[in-house]
Amino acid sequence: MVRERATALLVDFDGVLRRWDPAVAAGVEREYGLSGGVLAEIAMQWDRLQPALTGQVNHVDWMTSVADALTPSVGDAARARAAVARWQRYRGEVDPDVLAFIREVRAAGIRVGLGTNATDLLDADLAALDLVGELDVVVNSSVLGVHKPAPEYFRAACEALEAAPSRVLFVDDEDRAVSGARVARLAAHRWSGPADLRYLRAALAY
Repeated sequence: MVRERATALLVDFDGVLRRWDPAVAAGVEREYGLSGGVLAEIAMQWDRLQPALTGQVNHVDWMTSVADALTPSVGDAARARAAVARWQRYRGEVDPDVLAFIREVRAAGIRVGLGTNATDLLDADLAALDLVGELDVVVNSSVLGVHKPAPEYFRAACEALEAAPSRVLFVDDEDRAVSGARVARLAAHRWSGPADLRYLRAALAY
């Protein structure tokens, strides 16, 4: 069966449109005498992260819980909070190739959405990275109350894009999200880097 041509694009934020330099977290960890990778390890513990991604707690409370968990390693609560604050000042960088692609796609009349598991800090991050106005819709898990790869998330994203699932091409760097999108009947591509843009241009055929 020939698949319908996609008329809308849904792009992940972290790992696709936004990149993170691991040297920043590593530098904070060295400065505060922490083991390598501990900041992300604590922050990404699912019972800590999931409430932030579904809007049950805000970004500030999430980071406060990270600092609390870090305190025994640092030996001082104020120092733990300072380490987390220093780490959080860095808000990543926009991948210029992906942004240029999004602009091309929109110029061709194809709607583009940002589909991300994010906290309530997302709007501020988009503003800080000069991305306001660069996307037609933003689908934030913490606003929806449900995160990728749940079918409800992708259903809401397609509704926001005003496109049937079969007409949406989803791009993400995580296998679980890509698999979830396919279950929800979206076309989905596992992002590995800017070399993928040639394929995506062909898939959208604009």
